[in-house]
Amino acid sequence: MFVKIQILGPLEVKNDDGEGVTPSPLKLRSLLAALCVSSDRPVTAPHLIDVLWSDEPPRTASTALQVYVSKLRKHFQGVGIDPGVLATTPSGYVFRPGAQVMDCDGFDSLVAKARSAAAAGRAEEAASVFSEALALWNGPALADLRDVPALRDYAQQMDERRNAVYEQWLELEIGLGRHSMLTSELYGLIAEKPIWENLYFFLMIALYRSGRISECLDVYNRIRRILIEELGMEPGPRLQNLHHAVLSREPWLEPSAAPLAAVGARAS
Repeated sequence: MFVKIQILGPLEVKNDDGEGVTPSPLKLRSLLAALCVSSDRPVTAPHLIDVLWSDEPPRTASTALQVYVSKLRKHFQGVGIDPGVLATTPSGYVFRPGAQVMDCDGFDSLVAKARSAAAAGRAEEAASVFSEALALWNGPALADLRDVPALRDYAQQMDERRNAVYEQWLELEIGLGRHSMLTSELYGLIAEKPIWENLYFFLMIALYRSGRISECLDVYNRIRRILIEELGMEPGPRLQNLHHAVLSREPWLEPSAAPLAAVGARAS
């Protein structure tokens, strides 16, 4: 059976021997991905046809879909996975990989646990569990299938959920006084997402609290230049207010000041 199915990154399937058994053909991977993102729920034939052929399905699309489903089952059987995990129902096709197999399910479970800990004031635990959730990712969701229109929206939704978790984790880490350790992480994230303003907010806080004030101001000038040149707009109020606070060396910027949640409210 499956040990792991990863969609938080390129699609990857491993069997219980730890071997990679992801199907190679694009249409089989696309079919499997569409079934994975709706695991344990029926997926209609019209939706799967849209996944496989987008706006140009062949006249024999229904029959061709059945052929691809059969090929996917044969692939499972050939790598030691019970083909019965892919069942045909009156509503379509249902993929049942089993519990604790999908990395996205593990991500959701950890995020819920972390948010519960944060709400209860257990910041250290929440930060640790958020970090564990983020470690499940190996790149953008379905990174090898982003050219499939019917999968792109789901992949982008997952990426946005990851972004939200990153922001919560960064806020907790800075609030716990770990600003010095976060700068390299933040520079790496900014290299991937150069116009994500909140990353610059966190980086400026981390640099200021690390005593790197000149670099903090350079970061603001960098994002301001990028936004003006690429979008024709100034940074948002949160970043502008933070910039003014840095220039004035306002007390709430010091590491011993209020938690970052309060800082964010004041700098908004």
